[in-house]
Amino acid sequence: MRPRARVARRNLEICFPELDAAARERLLRDHFHALAQSVVDRGVLWFAPPERVRELVSLSGYEENLKPLVAARQSCILLAPHFIALDAAASRLTMETPSGATMYSPQSDPDVDALVREGRARFNDVHLVNRRDGVRPLLRHVKAGRPLYYLPDMDFGRKGSLFVPFFGTPAATIPATAQLASTWKLPVLPIRGSWNPATGRYHIEVLPALADFPGEDGLEAATARINRMVEDWTRDMPSQYYWVHRRFKTRPPGEPGLY
Repeated sequence: MRPRARVARRNLEICFPELDAAARERLLRDHFHALAQSVVDRGVLWFAPPERVRELVSLSGYEENLKPLVAARQSCILLAPHFIALDAAASRLTMETPSGATMYSPQSDPDVDALVREGRARFNDVHLVNRRDGVRPLLRHVKAGRPLYYLPDMDFGRKGSLFVPFFGTPAATIPATAQLASTWKLPVLPIRGSWNPATGRYHIEVLPALADFPGEDGLEAATARINRMVEDWTRDMPSQYYWVHRRFKTRPPGEPGLY
């Protein structure tokens, strides 16, 4: 856990320079509390009866924003940034949606990999696409009218990435959200998940499709728009972003490393 704590602490230094060291340490502790709870709660999400999952995770916005697309067999992108409610959102949405697809990073341990795959594909018809294969395999799911649960905010290296600001610092970001939306004419529905430490419950919001996305300003502007949205949400619930990821690992040419 110590290497992850170092990464998270450095991320907080980069993103919240206005906070003093003591405030960032409190935020770090709150983050690891929330992160640990999200791991524990996978036991409910992946193994408990469906009614227990519904008790743990409430859902709003599905009926008005996503259900009509599902009924019309219109594929869409469910944009789900890396907050600790990520698995809660995925489980709750798959309970309501007959079929869907998402990208998946295989685990190095085969037993853990099988556990994660079974947990994430527990409800209804969930298709897990290996992230190593890129976005092309998603095309058949688009043609089948399935929603795509997509995570837009990790550093996967220089290849195919654009450097767009995140908390004022250039961050390597895959522009796939804008590419998929533009090429396949897909609506993009942000999925905002939050955890309430007072109640121990999660709430998942299916928000209306982004207006005029990706727009006429190009991939970089559209990708920066996504990062601004993620940043705004993070400022609202700073302990719940996935700070243990090296979000600023890849640097623009000539810039020194940040970790």
